[in-house]
Amino acid sequence: MQEALHYRKFDKQGVECLLCPHRCKLKPGHYGKCRTRINRDGKLFTESYGILSSISSDPIEKKPLYHFLPGRPILSIGSFGCNLTCDFCQNCEITQIDPRIFSHHPFRDPEDIVNKAILQHDNIGLAYTYNEPTVYFEYMIRCARLIKEHHFSNVMVTNGYINPGPLDELFPFMDAFNVDLKSFRNLFYQQRSGASLHPVLESIKSIAKAGRHLELTFLIIPDHNDDEKEWQEMIKWISDHCGRSTILHVSRYYPYYKMDKPPTPLSTIEGFMELAREQIDYVYPGNTPQLDNHTYCPACGNLLIERFLYDARVSGIDPDGNCTECKQKIVGVFNKEAL
Repeated sequence: MQEALHYRKFDKQGVECLLCPHRCKLKPGHYGKCRTRINRDGKLFTESYGILSSISSDPIEKKPLYHFLPGRPILSIGSFGCNLTCDFCQNCEITQIDPRIFSHHPFRDPEDIVNKAILQHDNIGLAYTYNEPTVYFEYMIRCARLIKEHHFSNVMVTNGYINPGPLDELFPFMDAFNVDLKSFRNLFYQQRSGASLHPVLESIKSIAKAGRHLELTFLIIPDHNDDEKEWQEMIKWISDHCGRSTILHVSRYYPYYKMDKPPTPLSTIEGFMELAREQIDYVYPGNTPQLDNHTYCPACGNLLIERFLYDARVSGIDPDGNCTECKQKIVGVFNKEAL
């Protein structure tokens, strides 16, 4: 347990957490919506500091990040808890938790995790993923600072539900983000995720403006966010605010947790991708090994990166990040020296 960053005191013993847009106001002994932060005697503490649910070496493609050092492994860590309550969560065992779980897991020192990352063969750094890394902000930023001291990379896989101040604090250390944009309707966020859309859009804009590598993921859930008009509005917004060269992953939903609808039809995934490619250059299917997820040059069609599940091979991009056929600049980071 460690005293949290980003909170203020009010009244005699109340605290307001300023980490995410929920801005939970807590009396002594009460937890925030993330189930990881608690008011103890008028101070806000994070109980998840150094408590990890997973430590694993993953292909960077699994995050998913397709244009950031493709084909390389990254040590990935996750904790417990989340500041959203998505009823379709694929990781509900570690996100929707009873806070008592923290007492059942050992503390992992940030220096130990960073040393593990440094010593792992061909590893490019640390990915903060599995559950929402915003809720273990203090641990993440400590690890991220240490990783950068060793000239390795940091990657954050996030729902984007974080306040501007804490997000800005991460920019000097984070090299790449994948943000999960769940819908383009605020009502969806309210009903399905216990949150709101606007802060997520603001986070996406801030990451793009900061010049950090950005990829987006959109999970299509039948009858909930598969409306073509909503898609068109979202695609236009992405193109307008992040650029035509945005990398967008269109993922297939499978029933889990509280959601029992059947999986997203492949035809729905293909239809969305066809619409998206009218305004976005790099659009990929997710959770669909049946569909082509190679990277092609948007200018000449040259095959740039071949992917088979999570195995990737760069075949058509030169060391400077250009298409080997037409010399078109390809958005992304393709060698560590470019960071």
